[in-house]
Amino acid sequence: MSFDHKAIGPAAPRIASAEAMLDVIRQLGIVPFFENVIPGYSIEEMTAPENWFDTQEDLSYTPWDWKIPCVQSGEIAYGKFLLNGKAAFATVEWYRELRNYRQSLEKYRPDADQQQVLDYLAANGSIGIKEIRGLLGIKKGQADALMTRLMMQCRAITGDITRVYRGPDLRYNGWQVSSFCRPEDLFASSATPFFAGFEAAAGLSLSVTHSPAESYERLSQRIRDLYPEATDKQISKLLD
Repeated sequence: MSFDHKAIGPAAPRIASAEAMLDVIRQLGIVPFFENVIPGYSIEEMTAPENWFDTQEDLSYTPWDWKIPCVQSGEIAYGKFLLNGKAAFATVEWYRELRNYRQSLEKYRPDADQQQVLDYLAANGSIGIKEIRGLLGIKKGQADALMTRLMMQCRAITGDITRVYRGPDLRYNGWQVSSFCRPEDLFASSATPFFAGFEAAAGLSLSVTHSPAESYERLSQRIRDLYPEATDKQISKLLD
């Protein structure tokens, strides 16, 4: 699939497989999962309608499942890091720009509970929502919110997603369990994969040599190149 950067709406590429979805993410560099403030700029809007989840009984034929091989490719960041905590994808090239910008902002400093989770990740490599609840003695909703904040800070990322099979026939109905890790443990050149099925991609680096302000400008220009009608306000809602 070849992505036309000027194609929006009905003219946009129609994602109908995991391979096509991964190809679009690679070409875009950074993209929200769901419809958002920039029309056409989402995996949802680029997906063939018959493959979106609400028209499928078998979720293995939808982007909800296709995100698993994207994560396991070892080259794609997936997590809730755009639009104030909404799901998104990014290549390492563009994720590191977001990370450089976000970690320069005071509002994205980890608090005590968040730091405790980061310390756990540094020592153990990965963590799930159940482990966060046990570590901090909090409810699931609180653990979900805490992990979303860490992903917005670009201090944690989805490391792996596993399918859950239930019932006597071990049916997969789309239920999944995610594990989380630090970006540097997933993408740094010296990283050791923590997760089964992970395919380490070569030559990745999270390092940049320019300022956070330049990273923001690079991200902004990337989105403008893809969607020229995007306004500064819309871009700010995505990135801030």
